[in-house]
Amino acid sequence: MIDRLTDLNEKISHLEGRLSDPSLTGDQKEFQKVAQEHSHLSKLQKLYNELDGVVSDIKGNRDLLHEGDDDEELLDLAREEIEELLVREQQLEKDIMLLLLPKDPNDERNTFLEIRAGTGGDEAALFVADLFRMYSRYAESQGWKVEVMTSSPLGIGGFKEIVALISGTAVFSRLKYESGVHRVQRVPATETQGRIHTSAVTVAILPEADEVELNIANHELKFDVYRASGPGGQSVNTTDSAVRITHLPTGLVVTCQDEKSQHKNKAKALTVLRARLLDKLEQEHHDRISLDRKSQVGSGDRSERIRTYNFPQGRMTDHRINLTLYKLDAIMAGKLDEVLTPLIVHDQEEKFKKIQ
Repeated sequence: MIDRLTDLNEKISHLEGRLSDPSLTGDQKEFQKVAQEHSHLSKLQKLYNELDGVVSDIKGNRDLLHEGDDDEELLDLAREEIEELLVREQQLEKDIMLLLLPKDPNDERNTFLEIRAGTGGDEAALFVADLFRMYSRYAESQGWKVEVMTSSPLGIGGFKEIVALISGTAVFSRLKYESGVHRVQRVPATETQGRIHTSAVTVAILPEADEVELNIANHELKFDVYRASGPGGQSVNTTDSAVRITHLPTGLVVTCQDEKSQHKNKAKALTVLRARLLDKLEQEHHDRISLDRKSQVGSGDRSERIRTYNFPQGRMTDHRINLTLYKLDAIMAGKLDEVLTPLIVHDQEEKFKKIQ
């Protein structure tokens, strides 16, 4: 432990030196990277220091017991303290191991949220709008910014699909387990006989990609412009402002029509395309190196049914970790921490088991 603390102290001291270097402030991306590493190691240092103190206190109390002091009350206090300290020691060791787990390099990234209607027709489209509202309210509670990149609204108030960029601190780390099929069970407003219908939508969570990460040549892209469509009225453009970009090597297609400016639509579409290409490359990489990828909570398998929202019972069930909450109204209002935190803890525990 002393060796680890010495090593940590040296690393932190080195990083503090870099952070105080005026030349680093000119490179904000590198400065942020160094600052994050410093913060991570500082947390680790604090836990190691506390663990060192706990181990020392356990030794002190055990020495007291071995000395055979005649004060029975003092000895009882030492025994009680040892029991409490052993519990704390175990918790600190677990916390340290979790911090030592390999970090997902995408955790601090801004994130694209893509929601698409699946089976269920109009009801699925309405649930796309409901989920987008849910995630938007959660983002607001976290101090994140939500920017709609592209959408396909329907006259009924729903969406065939909607894509948004969520920007803020550690967005991907909180939302990355949301990819998959979300099923809804409820009585549609148009149902006259009160029958419960089952519909489904697909959610995809993609980390934002930097331009430098993906070298996309111009000859690999095909650009098409056309007149934007919509449910009618003022939302329909009268100019060819909508943009469709096709990445020829992969066949990926991105469209954007929400802005009145063709230039803005093109910029947004390129941003979405980069994220989808990065996601495609990462999924192919994971599939090559991990046979059990689909069994992991954070697999991002978009064909997997991960959650059911049952409105008549006010129930939400996450099928991956058998989590059931009868708080559907609060969840749909954006109170998602009780849903997301158990998923994060479960994933950490599974990784922890693999390195023990």
